[in-house]
Amino acid sequence: MLKSIIYPGSFDPLTKGHIDLIQRALKLFDCVVVAVAENTEKKPLFSLQERVQLIKEVLKGDSRIEVQGFSNLLIDFAKQLKIPVILRGLRRVSDFEYEYQLIGMNRHLDPDIETIFLLPGEDCAYISSTFVKEVAALGGDVSVFVPPLVVKKLKKHFILPSASKSK
Repeated sequence: MLKSIIYPGSFDPLTKGHIDLIQRALKLFDCVVVAVAENTEKKPLFSLQERVQLIKEVLKGDSRIEVQGFSNLLIDFAKQLKIPVILRGLRRVSDFEYEYQLIGMNRHLDPDIETIFLLPGEDCAYISSTFVKEVAALGGDVSVFVPPLVVKKLKKHFILPSASKSK
C-alpha cells in the first residue's frame, strides 16, 4: 500500500521552507499531497489556481508529489483522498500552541486522522510567506527565500504601473 501524507497550507507563496518540509516528508512517505487551501480569510496575494499552478511548476520534477487545491474542511479533504496523516511544520515554539489547538479540533472531527510535525532545516526556520510578501512588496530581494519562479511571479505582482511607465 502506498503511504501518503497531506501537507496543507495556503502556500502564498511557496517558500524554500515549504520545499524543505516536502523533501523531509518524502524520506518518510511514498507520496506527499500538497493541499493548497483556498482560505480567502487570509486575503491571499495569488488566487488558488495561481498557487496550485505555481507549486506544480516548481515541483514538477518529482512524481511523488501531488498538488491539489481544496476549499472544504481539511479533515473532509483527507477523508476524500483516504489519507489518514497530515503534516504540519513547526518553525518555532510559538507555532506549537496554535497547532495543538488545531490537532484537538481535527481529532474531534475525526479521531482516525493523525497529525505529525516536522521541523525545517535551520536555514529555513525563519522563512514565512508573510515576511516574503512584505519584503517583496517593499522591493527587497527574496531570492534566498523562494524558488526563482516564485521570485519572478512576485516581481510581476509588485510592479507599480507608474514605475513601469516612466522607464
